[in-house]
Amino acid sequence: MPDNTRLRQMVSHRVAFDYDTGAKIVGYISACKPASGPVELVVLSKAEVFDHEGELLERHEAFSLVPNALIGVGIAEGPRGRK
Repeated sequence: MPDNTRLRQMVSHRVAFDYDTGAKIVGYISACKPASGPVELVVLSKAEVFDHEGELLERHEAFSLVPNALIGVGIAEGPRGRK
């Protein structure tokens, strides 16, 4: 797991999370979770999500974000009875 403890020093600051696709999430860090140890989640206030062209996609008063690299996606639950 990456060491994201520096994010605790950014609480109350407006920060930008940039992605390899060019997408960006910008907001004020209001909390880091858990309260101690490696940061596994940040809560942003007044968050804005932008696409790769800088166009605003969404605004959120509160937005939870996992500040780590995604390593996979899989179905956790889905339609049943299909063959």
